[in-house]
Amino acid sequence: MSAAGAPENEGRPRGSARPSGLLDVLRVASIVLDSEGRIVLWSPQAEELFGYDAVEALGQYAARIMVHEKHLDLVVKLFADVMGTGQSWAGAFPVRRKGGTTRVVEFRNMRLLDDQGDVYALGLCADQRTVHRLEREVALSTRMIAQSPTGLAVLDTGLRYVSVNPALEEINGVPAEEHLGRTAREILPQMDVDALESAARRVLETGRPVVDQSTVGRTPADPHRDHAWSVSLYRLENAFGTVLGVAVSIVDVTEQYQAGIEAEAARRRLALIADASGRIGTTLDLDRTASELAEVAVPELADVAAVDLLDAVVQGRRTSLGPAESAVIRALAVRGYDSAEALEAADTPGQVARYASDRLVTECVRTASPVVLPEVGDEDLVRIARSPEAAELLRRAGVHSYLAVPLIARGEVLGALDLKRTRNPLPFSEDDLLLARELAARAAVQIDNARWYQSARETALTLQRSLLPSHPPVTGGLEVASRYQPAGATSEVGGDWFDVIELDGGKTALVVGDVMGSGIPAAAAMGRLRTATNTLASLDLEPHVLLEHLDRITAGLEQSIATCVYAVHDPYLRQCRIANAGHLPPVRVRLGRSPELLDLPTGVPLGVGGVAFATTTVDLDPGDRLVFYTDGLVETRRDPLDDRLGTLLSLLEGPDRPLEEVCELLLRTLHEPDNFDDVALLVARATAPGRGSGAVAGRDLRS
Repeated sequence: MSAAGAPENEGRPRGSARPSGLLDVLRVASIVLDSEGRIVLWSPQAEELFGYDAVEALGQYAARIMVHEKHLDLVVKLFADVMGTGQSWAGAFPVRRKGGTTRVVEFRNMRLLDDQGDVYALGLCADQRTVHRLEREVALSTRMIAQSPTGLAVLDTGLRYVSVNPALEEINGVPAEEHLGRTAREILPQMDVDALESAARRVLETGRPVVDQSTVGRTPADPHRDHAWSVSLYRLENAFGTVLGVAVSIVDVTEQYQAGIEAEAARRRLALIADASGRIGTTLDLDRTASELAEVAVPELADVAAVDLLDAVVQGRRTSLGPAESAVIRALAVRGYDSAEALEAADTPGQVARYASDRLVTECVRTASPVVLPEVGDEDLVRIARSPEAAELLRRAGVHSYLAVPLIARGEVLGALDLKRTRNPLPFSEDDLLLARELAARAAVQIDNARWYQSARETALTLQRSLLPSHPPVTGGLEVASRYQPAGATSEVGGDWFDVIELDGGKTALVVGDVMGSGIPAAAAMGRLRTATNTLASLDLEPHVLLEHLDRITAGLEQSIATCVYAVHDPYLRQCRIANAGHLPPVRVRLGRSPELLDLPTGVPLGVGGVAFATTTVDLDPGDRLVFYTDGLVETRRDPLDDRLGTLLSLLEGPDRPLEEVCELLLRTLHEPDNFDDVALLVARATAPGRGSGAVAGRDLRS
């Protein structure tokens, strides 16, 4: 069933239709070889596929320029078989492109005979990845159309049937082959197709789809009874924008109310699942992932949705409940649609509550099975709510239907998705249950990933913090402020560190470094390097010598690459001796002058080995400041590094201010919430020698 109209390409000479874009997508190359295997014809697509232009290819033996030496004998044999037997050969073969790269190409080889009796070989070929991608897309489309319960058809621009799916065969009562090339008026003489013809022509002309247009009539499937259908029309175009025809979807809505509800529910389920796929699990943050699930469910599936996990699961322990055992549940997220009292009855996110063994959510997580109450009575509310007071709130909110589905990932019950209806008058149905289970199944994997990631991240962060100095030591020649800012919740903790080490003679060592990598291995490697640095610093080594020792130590670590700046401040000489191992340069801020990036030999990262480091001496008078930092402060994925370093310098301009304020300003302005890297920041101001009351501050900012 569909619309009908004028013949396709009316008034246009046969064969003058615009070409399809499919061959352009495949980029099929054509090559002709003579009987000796020399190239005599070479298409532009062959130039693109193999890299040789026609001048380079023509006259060459194809096997010599296109095939690796190790495949030469096999290719010569295949060529001889095709030329000798006349039987075609098809298959995939690795070819050597100009420049030496290799690409797997699909071939169709066949023998040709011209009017002089000469024999040639024709090769048609295309990139295998492109061929396979199109095969998958076609297979997916074919399977979806064939198995869809909705009647589907494609009409050409003359509104003649090009294809129909089995569902439409059943609706129309006409075999698919009898549709092809004919119009709906010819196939369905009892149907009034005038309105649909007009709608189809508008779709062809404007490209604006027609959705849910109703029509009534009779088909050969049931010629004695009227049926009602909901018809949707969409214009089809190829890659060049050429109009190919109209796609038609047809839903039988004869049983007006019930069929309408089912059609709406089917569209709602598909839309909700598609929405859930894009919205749930956008980060590895546990609370946010749970919130995304609740947001997807409201109001499309429920008026109130809560996502609850077993508290033991949140803490990383497996658990199982006995028949009489209560469930200790942690609320992660709750969403409601115009239902304040029902929201008040729900557990506050972050709250841990104990649900007795007779509660429905306990039954859900204990049995790992859904619990459905299409109609909720007052006695049921007591088994739904956490307390009599909450049950009364649910009663006043008008909760009339309840559904709980378990969140199961990798064979473990994590918790439950708890759904209630108040404003929606329909009870939860079997279709709603299927949809809820689908959402829960998709979300549970994301929630499980998030909770394990969160556990690993917290472990690494705890290790990282335990290895960093909580309060840099007081020195006579420096005031120091520091910050450590872990990466955003979507990233693992890295290996950034800083240190302030008091040395003999009133000197102070300042260290900032960054172990490449993330998680516990990076934090552990950072701890080992910090310990080694403290030990080596006590030997009063020159900065470049100390870095050489660290370089050898780093090469033996599992996380084998790190950057580092090591500086020794001497308040009596009013100097800093600094060596750099592949790190961003410190900033020096001198009184009355513009901030500057110190011009230091960059060096190579620790762990590379074989490259000497250098020590540079810079002046540092009382009141001058040095700013050390890791790349997480200034590097982003959008902005050039030079621009970000310029911003850093501009923030350090102006009058002197407390070092704590400097740290806050730099982090607040430069560090972005979605930054995927840690930040270690160390700011030091030189003071007069012997000033023992120098202010020292250090603090971690938790994510």
